[in-house]
Amino acid sequence: MQLNASRIKVLQAQDDIVNAMKEEAAKQLLKVSEHGFFNHHHHQYKHLLKHLIVQCLLRLKEPAVLLRCRKEDLHIVESMLDDATEEYCEKAKVHAPEIIVDKDIFLPPAPSEDDPHAPYCAGGVVLASRDGKIVCENTLDARLEVAFRNKLPEIRRSLFGQVGAA
Repeated sequence: MQLNASRIKVLQAQDDIVNAMKEEAAKQLLKVSEHGFFNHHHHQYKHLLKHLIVQCLLRLKEPAVLLRCRKEDLHIVESMLDDATEEYCEKAKVHAPEIIVDKDIFLPPAPSEDDPHAPYCAGGVVLASRDGKIVCENTLDARLEVAFRNKLPEIRRSLFGQVGAA
């Protein structure tokens, strides 16, 4: 019985370490999309947003889509939407889709110190078919979640070694 309790404590401690790593990665993601006049990430983030939009368009392959972004990203999205559409058309060999940027409903903003428990989004976009039945969530948070889930066995192996069944 004591062996099981010890094993559970070890597994819980390992899980805590892995979750702390994921939280730190999420904090680092916020730096990618931080806005500021002297922010050297601004150009990289604009480039990233363009590729996230193109990726969604390639997945959806719809003639008309609705695009949602954070309110603070709206001007960036609007400034490069034509470039993203052009790249999509070249890659998919199709006519340009109608892209409606939702200016009424936005993705949650970056986390604030005022309400650290409020929903937040580190950046990115969500595109949906006009009827809303097909959705492509390409936010930085969603990408981290997918990457983390897919790499979890490797992360655990790298941190804790090969763990055999006891």
